Amino acid sequence: MKHRKEEDDLYRKFARQREEEQFKFKEEFREEWEKELEKLTSRFERELANKRKKPDEQKVLTLRLQREREDLEKNLTLRRDKKKESLTRKLLEHERAATAAVVEKLSKEMMNLIIEKRSEFMRAESLYIDDDYQTEKLFPYPSNAPAPQPPGVAKTDIYHDPLVFADIDQIAISVAQEDQKTFTDLVRMLIGRCGSDVEKARTIFRWITVKNLNTMQFDDTVRTDTPMGLLRGIKHGTESYHVLFKRICSYAGLHCVVIKGYSKSAGYQPGVRFEDNRFRNSWNAVYVAGAWRFVQCNWGARHLVNAKEVPKPGSKSKSDSLRYEYDDHYFLTDPKEFIYEFFPLQAEWQLLKTTITLKEFEDLPFVRSLFFRYGLYFPDDNTKAVMVTDSTGAVTIRISMPSNMQASLIFHYNLKFYDKDTDTFENISLKRFVMQSVVGNVVTFRVHAPCSGSFLLDIFANAVTPREYLTGEPMKFKSVCKFKIVCEDVQTVMVPLPDCASGEWGPMKATRLFGLVPITHQDALIFAGRELECQFRMSCPLTDFMATLHKNGSEEKRLAKYATHYVTDDLVTFKISFPEEGQYGMDIYTREVNSMGNSSGNNAEHNNEKHLLTHCCKYLINSSSNWFLIQSLKQVPHPITKATQ
Repeated sequence: MKHRKEEDDLYRKFARQREEEQFKFKEEFREEWEKELEKLTSRFERELANKRKKPDEQKVLTLRLQREREDLEKNLTLRRDKKKESLTRKLLEHERAATAAVVEKLSKEMMNLIIEKRSEFMRAESLYIDDDYQTEKLFPYPSNAPAPQPPGVAKTDIYHDPLVFADIDQIAISVAQEDQKTFTDLVRMLIGRCGSDVEKARTIFRWITVKNLNTMQFDDTVRTDTPMGLLRGIKHGTESYHVLFKRICSYAGLHCVVIKGYSKSAGYQPGVRFEDNRFRNSWNAVYVAGAWRFVQCNWGARHLVNAKEVPKPGSKSKSDSLRYEYDDHYFLTDPKEFIYEFFPLQAEWQLLKTTITLKEFEDLPFVRSLFFRYGLYFPDDNTKAVMVTDSTGAVTIRISMPSNMQASLIFHYNLKFYDKDTDTFENISLKRFVMQSVVGNVVTFRVHAPCSGSFLLDIFANAVTPREYLTGEPMKFKSVCKFKIVCEDVQTVMVPLPDCASGEWGPMKATRLFGLVPITHQDALIFAGRELECQFRMSCPLTDFMATLHKNGSEEKRLAKYATHYVTDDLVTFKISFPEEGQYGMDIYTREVNSMGNSSGNNAEHNNEKHLLTHCCKYLINSSSNWFLIQSLKQVPHPITKATQ
């Protein structure tokens, strides 16, 4: 109640300041209007006195005065609105700083009160021992906030699966569907059944992410002793998620700080420099599990899904159809991952053994939380946010997958010009200047800029099962990372890849999702003569195979007759006879037996049946009459540059 009174005084002070500034602002605007109007009127009267004998000119002058008065009013109104917006922004910044300072003070008082009550309890129970070591054994949580240090263990050592918090999360969700009048009531309901400091932090984090405070409707006459009064700081815009998280943590007896710095947030693109306040942000560090750990409530917050109606505040009804989505990555995030998106102004709050500079932060690849959720990482040390091409306009970006994700992860990409929303060059999709392939646990994106300039490469991923992929249903891919590709000069003219189906090149996809194992060609790139046999072994029943050829400048229909196939037991063989030398793309389609009903045969070679099948894999083939010479040199590595034209 003491804290509430102090906060009431602060908000009354805010209201007085706003009224005073509003009155002062109105008076200044009125005085400016009267002064400018007087100038305009005086000038009109002087000009009118010189033209008293000319009624037509008097009429023209009167019309001009009216027009100038309207223009003056319009300009002054625009200046007033701009000035008012600036004043409101400054007042809000001042109020946010004042609110944060008060919450800081109240949080310290609350933590001190908890320590005091703990000591009283120990004395009352004859547990008081004037020995820090013994005290820590009885109450392992530190009385004073420790200095920032890198955590000794990773997040996965604390918990590996968010489902371990299923019961705790449900408490937070239930509490969020009701309203509380005081923070004391709120915290008692949240942490009453928590058995550790991690669980306390978790239930507070989940309450904030579920409450969706930004969309709450507040009454203009909200009283401080009402449930809505609890969150008046959110209503007035003076309190952020981070300040609120710190406030509630103090009531739960948890040390928590608000950290200020830069973030790669909305509007950021790789290559942008942090030279102003555009990307300033705040987040939390909370002391749990024996170390300081990062929490970003605002980025962790998600929304209610799979529900026809959002439950009303105070509603007791529950439904199994309710599910709250959130991003678990931003709860107790490891510093080595957090630094990719957040850079604190105070270096010690990086919580890294070796801190980095702002320039190094800018150079880090721009990754999303999904990148870490899938366990992805960059195997090459020279992978930066901005990648510069070589003299041929080529650059390679490689991403490694953990072994447990290799069978399910599918990648896609998009390439467009960096400074404009255009994804074509001379009416050709820029996607055809990127070759995506997978070898082992590494997915490679080989980009060939068709011209000098800057490009934006956006890489997407999704984890699917073979069953989900084989249904042919559209899949949603989410961005995992972005790169700025800079091509200063192109000395070699690049031609686009053949217009095949989108996605990765090579047979790895066929093996992962269809159980189709390549026997003859394991690489995405094939060098061949005027004929080619490509053979696979089926490890599960497949039917209705089809191969289609693509070549720049050639119609697909004209090439259809040059690709055939036959099936012998568990072997499927594709025979290609190339009508001319050059570079070809070969798409292979198939489906499971009975996936579309009973199949009448395994000869689905017509394009009108293509929509019944699922894309399996594709190859890039260079057909040349000098194939025997190429065979003799095949031990020499061939980068996908001019050789693939």
